[in-house]
Formats: sequence, C-alpha cells, structure tokens
Amino acid sequence: MTVYRCDDSLESIFTAIYLSYEENRDAEDTYLALDDNPMLFAEDVRIQTDPARAVKVMRTLERRFGEDDYLKICTALASTDSEKAQAVYRTVVKGLDERCARGHLFDNLADRYVMQTFSIARKAGREIGYLREFLRFQELENGILYARIGPKCNALTFLMPHFADRLPIENFVIYDSIRNIFGIHPARQQWYLFFGEDEEEPELRFSEDEMQYQELFRHFCRTISIKERENKKLQRNLLPLRFREYMIEF
Repeated sequence: MTVYRCDDSLESIFTAIYLSYEENRDAEDTYLALDDNPMLFAEDVRIQTDPARAVKVMRTLERRFGEDDYLKICTALASTDSEKAQAVYRTVVKGLDERCARGHLFDNLADRYVMQTFSIARKAGREIGYLREFLRFQELENGILYARIGPKCNALTFLMPHFADRLPIENFVIYDSIRNIFGIHPARQQWYLFFGEDEEEPELRFSEDEMQYQELFRHFCRTISIKERENKKLQRNLLPLRFREYMIEF
C-alpha cells in the first residue's frame, strides 16, 4: 500500500494523482490522505505541490470528462470531507480506465467512489449556492464593496467569478474569515486571491450612505414581517442560522 500525504488543496491532490500515474501505481493499493494518521505496512509519500503537474491534470480532466463533470470534481475538493481526496482519485481512475464519455463521469452511482464524490460535491455545491444568495456587500468609505463570509467549504474560488461577472465595473472584496483569504476584484480587471497573514480581520469603516441603507433595509425587513405568521422552523430550513452572522438584516 502506498499512501500519498497531501495538503488540503486542489493543487496538492492533483499533483498526487499525476504522480500515481507517473509512477505506475495500482489504484487498488494507493491511498490519498489529507492527514498524518499512520497506516500499517504502508509506504508514506509526502506530496510536494507542483503547479505544473497540477495544471496538466486539470487540463486532462476537463478535456476527457467535460467542463461540467470537471467542475463537480473541483467542487468536491472544495469541501471539508476528510475522504474527498481518495474518493476523487478513484473516481478519476475509473473514468479514465473505462474511457468515460464527456459528461457521463457520474452516471455509475452504483460505484462506491463515484457516489461518494457525487455526494460530497452536491453538499459543497449546496453551500456555494446558499452563499451566492446570502452574501451581502457593504460599501466602505473609499467606495470599495466589501463582503465577509465564513463558509464550511472553500467557496471563494467559486464565488469570485460569479460576482465578477455581475459586478465587472466595481472594486470589491470578499473575505473568507475562516481561512483568512481575500478575493479581490479591481474594477474592469481580473480577480485574484490574497492569503492574509494576520489572524484578525482589518478594521473597516463604512460610508455614511451604507449605514443609512443598512438601517433602511433592517427597517424594511421588520415592517414586512407578520408577527402572527412567524415560522421559525421554516425560516431555519430556508436560511440556516450560521449564515445570519454575515447578513446585515440580522
């Protein structure tokens, strides 16, 4: 048994997949792990992330499986599931071995690893969908739009292109407070990620208009509510409590 010890990143896991083929490993005797828990009688291989190799895997997966299935793989790898690396690895191996047609990688849900990858991707995708709806931008004194999130999965790389497409002429920042990562979009330019070094969120000063609109929005939400028809259980189903910390109306 060979165990590839990966970092919790797409690039590291793709590097491990590349090495497994380069070293002609048997998939049945290969395991991709995200932790350092020892496995008896196993050869440990610590993965050094190689961007060039990772890009080759990215291009191969998108070419062979199609854009939609490649996106599902990336979504699965954005989750916090501890078994995602092995599930994706075995799903990729199966798809390549069986020469799976583009767009049909996840057809065989009877396969344990295909089903596991599909489920992980669906769960992470659901949270990303929530964030697209619940994310709130606030205007700073300098005119930059700022939003703060605290997602379970690593959703920032999925949110940035979504909002860059809708706010192309705006300077905006989305801050992942869990991972201390900033998604930065300069107006009319390409967005990028910045990994913060400080543990604390920078001090923010909102514009006067922003403070007024926040109060108006909260007043609007209170005004349209009907006390006699409050349904807390339904509210929690439609809007999980963990998102409310980052929404100005709460």
